[in-house]
Amino acid sequence: MIVHIGRHAMPMLLATLLLAACGGGGNGTASSTTDSSASNAAAASQTTPATTATTEAGAPALTGDTATDGYNWFNFRRQQLGLAAFSRNAKIDSAALGHSNYQKVNNVITHEQTPGLPAFTGRYVNDRLVAAGFTLPSDNYAYGEVISSTSDTSGVKAAEDLIAAIYHRFLIFEPMFKQAGSGAATVNNGLTYFTTNFATIGLNGGLASGTVVTYPFNGQQRVPLNFFSDNESPDPVASRNEVGYPISVHANITGSVRVTSFTVSPRGGSALPAQLLVGVANSQVSGQTVDVHTPTSAAAIIPLDRLAAGTTYDVQFRGIVDGTSVTRNWSFTTQ
Repeated sequence: MIVHIGRHAMPMLLATLLLAACGGGGNGTASSTTDSSASNAAAASQTTPATTATTEAGAPALTGDTATDGYNWFNFRRQQLGLAAFSRNAKIDSAALGHSNYQKVNNVITHEQTPGLPAFTGRYVNDRLVAAGFTLPSDNYAYGEVISSTSDTSGVKAAEDLIAAIYHRFLIFEPMFKQAGSGAATVNNGLTYFTTNFATIGLNGGLASGTVVTYPFNGQQRVPLNFFSDNESPDPVASRNEVGYPISVHANITGSVRVTSFTVSPRGGSALPAQLLVGVANSQVSGQTVDVHTPTSAAAIIPLDRLAAGTTYDVQFRGIVDGTSVTRNWSFTTQ
């Protein structure tokens, strides 16, 4: 994700997910806007099967089209959090589809295309957006991209897997993104490449200053139990593989989230040991290690052990959001 405010550029975050037929992992990148310090970020998780997830109240009807079903599922989840739905933009759709086709033709999962290869549409995300006719101004805008490669053609499954992957989730639930587009391409009897691009022209709207949204959201049911940390590089929980499902808070990309305390507990029990992911807004907070892949505008905790099935968990977040003291208490129940 790249943000421009005047001539100032904030860090970029791109996210990629590669899944095998029965779970799996993948890779992605997070780097400065000069692309001089790239590093890999990948994720994998156990999620609710698509056929079950779509039984949720208010879930969008399935169309059978991977791109549309994945796009609709992102909007469904955003609205459950209290975020505005994306407006679908045909030009962004075209950019996303072009990138999925490039990956399909070249049998690669990547955010950067190589000039001269078949189906080339633009080296970087912004190049592909502009080539598709989506105009980017000289400043005051933001865009991002998430991609996945999986043997499952379900758009809902692709969307849920991307949401479960914490570095991807930061983009999908960015409050200021207003427009989006998705595209998918499938190899015969092979992988399906799913791409979604996000954009906002004007860094306005989003959430009110000093507020956050949370995921899992308050009252959410059938939350997945786990996340496979070893499939993410850099590994957010280096000492373990199977850990609990990530829990996160999100403010506007232009804002900051500083964590005072962030805990999750089974109803009536003690707080679980968890890995805290915080960005540079927390750099002065004693005892907290800054995670360079977590944006300043968000924070997350990852329980160190798999969550228990059919259990209600209580979450408490206390911190400073855009200079305002914020306390949020909420709960969710696992599948």
